[in-house]
This record gives sequence, C-alpha cells and structure tokens, in this order.
Amino acid sequence: MFETLSDRFDGIFTRLRGKGRLSESDVDDVLKEIRLALLEADVNFEVVRSLQGRIRERAVGVELSGALNPSQQIIKIVNEELTFSLGGDTMKVVPAQKGPTVILMAGLQGSGKTTNSAKLALWFKKQGRNPIMIGCDLQRPAAVEQLRTLGGQIDVPVFSEATDPVSAAAAGMAEAKNLGRDVIICDTAGRLAIDAELMEEVRQISEAISPTYTFLVVDAMTGQDAVTVAENFHDTLALDGVILTKLDGDARGGAALSVKEVVGKPIAFASTGEKLEDFDQFHPERLAGRILGMGDMLTLIEKAEEVFEAEEAEAAAAKLLDGQFTLDDFLDQMQQIKKMGPIGNLIGMMPGVPKEIKDVEIGDKEVGRIEGIIHSMTVEERAKPEIIDGSRRNRIAAGSGVSATEVSQLIDQFKQMRKMMKQMGGFGTKKKRGGARGKKGKKGKKGRSSGGRVTAKGGAKIPKEAMALPDLEELEGMPGFKGLPDLPNLNDK
Repeated sequence: MFETLSDRFDGIFTRLRGKGRLSESDVDDVLKEIRLALLEADVNFEVVRSLQGRIRERAVGVELSGALNPSQQIIKIVNEELTFSLGGDTMKVVPAQKGPTVILMAGLQGSGKTTNSAKLALWFKKQGRNPIMIGCDLQRPAAVEQLRTLGGQIDVPVFSEATDPVSAAAAGMAEAKNLGRDVIICDTAGRLAIDAELMEEVRQISEAISPTYTFLVVDAMTGQDAVTVAENFHDTLALDGVILTKLDGDARGGAALSVKEVVGKPIAFASTGEKLEDFDQFHPERLAGRILGMGDMLTLIEKAEEVFEAEEAEAAAAKLLDGQFTLDDFLDQMQQIKKMGPIGNLIGMMPGVPKEIKDVEIGDKEVGRIEGIIHSMTVEERAKPEIIDGSRRNRIAAGSGVSATEVSQLIDQFKQMRKMMKQMGGFGTKKKRGGARGKKGKKGKKGRSSGGRVTAKGGAKIPKEAMALPDLEELEGMPGFKGLPDLPNLNDK
C-alpha cells in the first residue's frame, strides 16, 4: 500500500546524505517534499500540517551525533512522528473483568465486517479464548450464511435468528452465556452510505448488548473518506478503535495515517490479506518503519514463530549465515514461508530490500514456478547449483515447463542471496566490537561476548554471529542500505 510514499521518502533522505548539519533552508526543503508526499498519499491536510510542524520543531539546527548523518537524523525524527500520527502505542485489547468480552462490529456495506468478524474470532482463539459470533446482518442476502461458513472454517459457533437485528443480538447474548463463551462478536448490517436508519439500528444493537469494545471496520482503499465515516460513526457509537482492512491493497495509505489524529481513536487491528490468518493487532511503530524503508522485523519474526519449528529454524539460520544453504533448504523454507501470508507482504517487512525486488509481484503462481524448477533438478544440482551448465539448464527448463532464462535467473538470484547472507554472518566473526559504533563503542561487560544470544518467544535461539552488529562504515557499503536511526549499545544494560 505504501510503496509510492516509501519511494518518495527514500528520495528525500538520499539527497540529504553528505551534509554535516541541517540548516533551516535544508529542513524547509525536506518538509516541503514530505508535505507533498503525504498529500499525494491522501493523508488528511490537518494531519499533514501537524506532522510537518512537529518535524520542523525538532529538526531545525539539530547537532548530529557522530554516529548519525543528516539523513539518518531525519529518518529518526520522521519515524517517531509518523508513529505518533499512527497512534503511538499498540492498542491493548483487555478482556472484560466480569462476564464475556463483547465486541460490536460496525461499518459500511462492503468494508469487510463479516470476514473480519471471523478474523477477530480466530485471533481471540489464538489468545486461548472461546469466541462465538452473532449474525445481526439480516438485510444483506446470505450474510448470516457467510458468517456460518467462516465460523465453520475456524470452529467457532455462530448464532442468528430471523427476527429483527436487535432481538437477534439479545438472543445471541443469552445463547453465548448458556454455552459458556467468553468472547462475543456481533456482526451488524451496513449501508452503501451513512444514513439515519443505519445509525439508529446499530445504536439500538449497542444498547442491547452493552459492548466492551466497539470497532469500526474501515476499508483502507477509501482514503480520506474513511476518516469521515469514522467521525460519523464515532458521534453515534463512541468507538473504541478501528479495524483497517485491505492494507495489502494498492491504496495510497491516507486512511491509516489520518484516522487516529482526526478521530482520536486508535487503529486496533489490521487486515493484510484475504486469508483468515492475515489479521493481527496494529503496531504504529512497525508500520512507520515499513513506510520509511526500515522494515518490520518484529512482525516477520512473530509470523515465523507461528509456522517454524524452533530447532529447524535455528539450523536453517545457521546454514544460511555460513553459506551452506542449498536449494533443498530453500524449497523447505519456501513451503513454510507460504504459510506466513502473501510473499510480497513479507518482503516488504525486510529492511534494506532494494526497490527492484519489492516491486516484483510474487504470488502463488510465481512460487509454484520456482518449486517446479527446483523439483526438476537432481539432488547434486540442488546442493551445488554452480555445476548447472547449459545442457543441465535446458533439461531443467524442459522438465519444469519454463524457459532456460528463467532457470538462470533463479540460480543467479539464489547465489546472490546466499552470498549476501554469508557476508552478513561474517560481520559478527570478523572482529569483536563493543556495539553498533565499532571502535568508538563501549566495551561489553566482562564475561560477555559481543553480540550475545537472543531467545525468542517460541524458544528459537538466534545464532550469536547473527546478532553482532557491523560498523556503520561496513553497513553503508551494503546493497540497499538506507541508513539507520540511533542504535543502542546492545552490550550495555
């Protein structure tokens, strides 16, 4: 969604490199371009003006530290202010202290209320809760049947009755308590546009179920109109948060950057794909990092923890960093990665990925083609792709139904990836260093080696060499490196 905005920011920051200090004129030029970039992204004008003012106040005449150049300094400031505009901290959804947690889902027709009701139910199931869904959309043909189908896919019961929406909601509450369900998600009807009838119906449902949380489902593709919709619903329902759908689409992203500052309510969840699993809490700081080309490694790690076995992941990481990764390993990992969601979304979470790679659309069809190519290779060719000559390449192409050029491209890309990852692994073994600043960094405490080991939530241990940070001079030479914000000394408490 934010590719165009990210490209604009990348161009802005690139032109700042080489400057030793930010003058007022430098800052004004940068702010002018940032303003244009945000307006082109359909961000609310008042939000743009507020963001611009905060950035200018912090950036004018700032003295740069020895570790940060002006580009990195501006990235740091813009990242923090974008995070603030997006909501600051992640919204915490706390279960009700007494009785079940009741969720009211509201929104316009076509925004995705029914699908996201099921996605939210699945999210609660992963938290160890026992949800039930109530179908109160009795106007749209087959809406309740759609909810039942989705509920069947995730093993969550659905209640509805052919009366009126308010009575159905009240009856659903009673049924949920009888079944001992601790989360109740009420899906309501929508309209093509806001009208008095819609608002009165959803208000009456709200009074009948007394929701713990009222979430407005907003289609991110509607741009600034989404903010207007949120304001109108908030006047009637007193919203607790927003669920933003279609963040994987090609909209410009103005809704995500505007809704919190204009409406005053945070984005609670975001839907990033068509599958029911493509849904999670909205993390403002992570999205800000993605917009600025810094990636979103935390979300990527969390997704990996859900599908990868800890020991297998650790072994694969070690082989990758040692340069021993084979095409067989690549095929195994690709099968796991497919479970994490759309490949394009995952690539967007990786920091430092060149624009040329991000712009390549990778779907199930493309992944299937890659799998076909690798399956057409012998065991020896998968382990040592450098032995693949012209005749072998033609045989592989014929076996997988692709051209010899496509086989060559896959092999070349795999070699480049393996070489790059081996170089990254080598950073941690070249020499011991106290932190991100190399020789200038503080020494680590006695008894601790540089880098250290991190144990993730799922128990996977990241190899020590993967955690040792390189000198900034080395990083600047890496392909696709866009600069870093201020880096803490990982060896200091």
